[in-house]
Amino acid sequence: MDRSASAVARRLPIGAEASAVRVGVHFRVWAPNAKAVNVVLENGDSLSETAMEREADGYFSTFVDAAGPGSLYRYRLDASDDRFPDPASRFQPLGPHGPSQVVDADAFDWTDGAWSGMRLEHQVLYELHVGTFTGEGTWSAAASQLPRLAELGITGIEVMPVAEFPGRFGWGYDGVNLFAPFHRYGSPDDFRAFVNQAHELGLGVLLDVVYNHVGPDGNYLARFAAGYFSTKYRTEWGEAINFDDEAGPVREFVLSNVAYWIGEYHLDGLRLDATQQIFDASSPHILQEIAERARLAAGRRSVVVVAENEPQHVRLLRSVAEGGDGLDGLWNDDFHHAVTVALTGRAEAYLADFCGSPQEFVSLAKWGFLFQGQRYSWQSQRRGSPTFGIAPARFITFLENHDQVANAPWGNGERMHQMTSPGAYRAVTAYWLLSPGTPMLFQGQEFGASSPFRYFADHAEPLAQDVRRGRATFMSQFRSSSATNLFERLAVPSDERTFRECQLPPIEPYTHERSIALHRDLLAIRRDDPLIGGGSSFVDGAVIASHAFAIRFFTTDPRKSASSDDGRLLIVNLGRDLRLDPAPEPLLAPPEGSEWVVRWSSEDPLYGGMGTAPLETDANWLIPGYSAVLLASRQP
Repeated sequence: MDRSASAVARRLPIGAEASAVRVGVHFRVWAPNAKAVNVVLENGDSLSETAMEREADGYFSTFVDAAGPGSLYRYRLDASDDRFPDPASRFQPLGPHGPSQVVDADAFDWTDGAWSGMRLEHQVLYELHVGTFTGEGTWSAAASQLPRLAELGITGIEVMPVAEFPGRFGWGYDGVNLFAPFHRYGSPDDFRAFVNQAHELGLGVLLDVVYNHVGPDGNYLARFAAGYFSTKYRTEWGEAINFDDEAGPVREFVLSNVAYWIGEYHLDGLRLDATQQIFDASSPHILQEIAERARLAAGRRSVVVVAENEPQHVRLLRSVAEGGDGLDGLWNDDFHHAVTVALTGRAEAYLADFCGSPQEFVSLAKWGFLFQGQRYSWQSQRRGSPTFGIAPARFITFLENHDQVANAPWGNGERMHQMTSPGAYRAVTAYWLLSPGTPMLFQGQEFGASSPFRYFADHAEPLAQDVRRGRATFMSQFRSSSATNLFERLAVPSDERTFRECQLPPIEPYTHERSIALHRDLLAIRRDDPLIGGGSSFVDGAVIASHAFAIRFFTTDPRKSASSDDGRLLIVNLGRDLRLDPAPEPLLAPPEGSEWVVRWSSEDPLYGGMGTAPLETDANWLIPGYSAVLLASRQP
């Protein structure tokens, strides 16, 4: 019987794939360190082994007639008594140390044939962690909440990493089986059902993936090939994945993972974790190839590839023809940092180079990043690069995300709305959701969740204590936090209570009506107003006081066109009541022959405010404290 790779049509070059034309499963693995590899089927205590044929470049493959969807298996390397899960396992039903399971990728009945994918323009993203988004912590429970998010105005879900990791709970950034969705969230088809339902509701789905390192527990890659990891680089979290030292099969491993998520799960894109820790001196860069492979795997659908990049290298967004990597979007940490300082007054550690000033808010709206090559004292080096020519929608903005909530200076995972005044929080929320960047909410933010979001990871000892000490060391960068006994004060990452306390309270989405109304109404304006939320082709701004600023929305640059429809003005005041008299700022002038009227105000009693009188009066401008007011022009 022909057991070679050529005898079977495969989707991907690695892993176990059930045949669509004959009974059985084709197995293929890269194991250049081994002289012989057997695939071992496991049925309780009964084991059945099949020797695999060696191919070129260290691959082994075989076809096993006795295997099928649901079969459990592992690989035996050489004469060892040990058996190891498949590096490209599609599912680990017993966790990363257990056997892999064959999954039939064609079994799920998709109903999203009309779905065309997503682009960043006009999107509103929502980051969620499956384990804490609901009390059940499953795909099915998360899917039940999708209609609520669609009604709110969310258009895209960004799921935190789901690659199989050790323990009962974790953030997912220490995944070790990159192709296997975490078994405690449900089956692979449960994940597919989540995506399918999202598409039926008009929601795209992005997946957060980690291609810079793998976790320390349950990582068997080096048993198959030392070449998975670099000898030249090291990340902040351990060994770096090897992309540039005779790394063809490693690149194929990662690029196959990209194609797998996009193709077999119908995902609408990926968020790439900590790309500054993805080291590759070869050409083309692996990031460029990731974007290209994602688009190829999507076929007719459009997909987006978004990156986290702490140094803010804008070349990631520039086209390949311009010398860039061709990604679609970048997370904008500058936006978060400036807003945090403005709302809390805390400017410690990596927040130290931000003022929270009106000028920063204006510059963020106009240019995306604040640091575009200036000196960044916290790192004693220059930070960022120019954003000229980059569309505003390509910068992902946020007031909260998983990192920034858990790693805030106050240290215990409290939400931003709990660390500032209600009026200031409403005002900044309005500025954020009406600004040109692509906003991303963090789970529970829309209803002002009372639950914290802390770092949790269910590691066994002694790793659990090492992680706890590392957590305290990391948080000691904040001067105020380091004044206390951090090791004792911080929540224990491996304690199940730390995890459970982060789960969203199930009743709050239906009882915190003021916060829901605030976000719903702002997102409606963003969606429906042709001048706001990515629809505007030009914004300008001005500082009007030490604590206040104005943002003006135009259809075209008014310095180049006299026909600009410039009938929207957002006034934000993050201080006490403000009287402007005189008011010598051109952006405050209404369109010729018009007057300003209040279209929306963060001080609406519907949101918990006190109401808003007209801003332009016989006494010139009177602007209420801690408020954001959107003005529209009207013919008198």
